[in-house]
Amino acid sequence: MTAKETIQSGKATLGIEFGSTRIKCVLIDEDCNPIAQGSHTWENQLIDGLWTYSIDDIWTGLQDCYAQLRADVKEKYGVEIEILASMGVSAMMHGYMPFNKDGKILVPFRTWRNTNTGKAAAALSELFDFNIPLRWSISHLYQAILNNEPHVKDITFFTTLAGYIHWQLTGEKVLGIGDASGMLPIDPELKDFNRTMMDKFQKIIDPYGFPWKLADILPRVLVAGEEAGALTQEGARRLDPSGHLRAGVPLCPPEGDAGTGMTATNSVKQRTGNVSAGTSSFSMIVLEHNLSKPYPSIDIVTTPDGSPVAMVHCNNCTSDINAWVNIFKDYIELTGQKADMGELFTNLFNVALKGDPDCGGLVTYNYISGEPVTDLADGRPLVVRSANDKFTLANFMRANLYGAVAVLKIGNDILLKDEKVNVDRITGHGGFFTTPVVGQKILAAALNSPISVMKTAGEGGPWGMAILASYLVNNKNHQSLADYLDNNVFAGNTGSEVKPDPADVDGFNKYIENYKKGLEIEKAATKYKA
Repeated sequence: MTAKETIQSGKATLGIEFGSTRIKCVLIDEDCNPIAQGSHTWENQLIDGLWTYSIDDIWTGLQDCYAQLRADVKEKYGVEIEILASMGVSAMMHGYMPFNKDGKILVPFRTWRNTNTGKAAAALSELFDFNIPLRWSISHLYQAILNNEPHVKDITFFTTLAGYIHWQLTGEKVLGIGDASGMLPIDPELKDFNRTMMDKFQKIIDPYGFPWKLADILPRVLVAGEEAGALTQEGARRLDPSGHLRAGVPLCPPEGDAGTGMTATNSVKQRTGNVSAGTSSFSMIVLEHNLSKPYPSIDIVTTPDGSPVAMVHCNNCTSDINAWVNIFKDYIELTGQKADMGELFTNLFNVALKGDPDCGGLVTYNYISGEPVTDLADGRPLVVRSANDKFTLANFMRANLYGAVAVLKIGNDILLKDEKVNVDRITGHGGFFTTPVVGQKILAAALNSPISVMKTAGEGGPWGMAILASYLVNNKNHQSLADYLDNNVFAGNTGSEVKPDPADVDGFNKYIENYKKGLEIEKAATKYKA
């Protein structure tokens, strides 16, 4: 069946992902091959000291993204999208979206990027004997309680961004287990929120006298392959105001970007892992056994089918690189030339490989916002060098690329060196890997591990979501998610692999020593630079 016939017969599947800087959607055929796509660029806003996206921007962005997809389908195949086999929505994990009985959001969406929840996260980590990060939804809820925010008493439902969009499209207040594991710890046996921890939380908030119980305001947890509702008439119009898309499309459980990354890189089995590197970065290693103790820098979340995963999440990755590339763009245009951004990124990434393995002594801190792994509630982007360092373009770019994954290395050194976690394969995806080989070499040096990248590296998230939606309706043999990926999607394809260069590994280790020492400089900058 051709792509056109797939679309016309209603056999195509749609995956949508709300990233930090782009909303993306991918249409796939029954074999999970991408056949069309759309995107919309957006940016978070800092309002009253908190990072947010407006509700209007969420829906305007989604509609534009879908309109771009429709336009791509029309241009390529000359047809309209009228019916789909299935679809799914994913988004950046964590954060806080509380709603009242009328379905109105009570405070602006508080994203994962916010680090104002330190008191709540520390108290809950101690209460649960489980690492509860700053960005987790339960941290945001408890911090709002500790701050005596008046809206808390009016909550009837709270969820993540993916959970909210899914609810508006289907009427169902549900959440995929991977995304749910970034709200509140999961019981791996029950495949549901940890009831013991929920009871502990309820006891400490009972004295406040709220009219709700925690169990009543959380979404219902689902695993990959379970039905999660269908597109309503209203939902169809919200997605496609043109009116072409029909209601009734089945939706898979909404997921977080961590889960779609694992899916898109075939990393849901034990001893596999992936690294997503874009605006933020995170690594996911599927565990064979529990860690010896909780670590503040390591989250325990789950795969979309509920297996425990060690996650190292870093708030900052490529944003500061993007800012520097824009400076180079401005210079090119100052000379009267037109800058091709794709070419500029490629050239600057490639020149980094010509730099010294230790970046000639240069160190960069890419902290657009705070970084919990290195215990910084706030951040200031910095380039640190001495008069004797080798300040060249190659070393400068290499230092920026090292800096983008430095915090990731610090967190993963705990897993790989201290906890002796075994990993057979790590796959990279996200914008950091768009330029061939470069991102792989840098990350291989950081983790001292082979790094694979697949051809979908730059667009993994929405494709991963589309695969999860396909798994809902095309899993005729009732396979596990891991087997479905192996047999139906990847069929032995492990992508292109880059092994670590010992000189690069040694160079990165020298860089990270300087990086750790220089964290005092970063802390001083946050104190003295407003």
